[in-house]
Amino acid sequence: VQLQASGGGLVQPGGSLRLSCAASGIIFRLNVMDWYRQTPGKQRELVATITSGSFTNYADSVKGRFTISRDNVKSTVYLQMNSLKPEDTAVYYCRTDRAGVAYWGQETLVTVSS
Repeated sequence: VQLQASGGGLVQPGGSLRLSCAASGIIFRLNVMDWYRQTPGKQRELVATITSGSFTNYADSVKGRFTISRDNVKSTVYLQMNSLKPEDTAVYYCRTDRAGVAYWGQETLVTVSS
């Protein structure tokens, strides 16, 4: 299983970014996909989840600003982040599991700063 994340970068407060995570080695359309984030000294936080049926769930801190979506043809999950705040600065990871084993994509850094 490989998860290839991309799309991080530096953005000003109020700006937008879209993260992508391309998956291989799984039957993507059947998998729940998650986005997590982590800042130094804090535990990794679940940001958003999308099920195989495209039901979504979000952390309270990002509701109304972030949107998770998936493209089953491209085996890719996205995280559209709007109205970004400095407190959204973190390393972001995508995650899924197969047969009870969790798989994590490589980190992609999002920095929100003026």
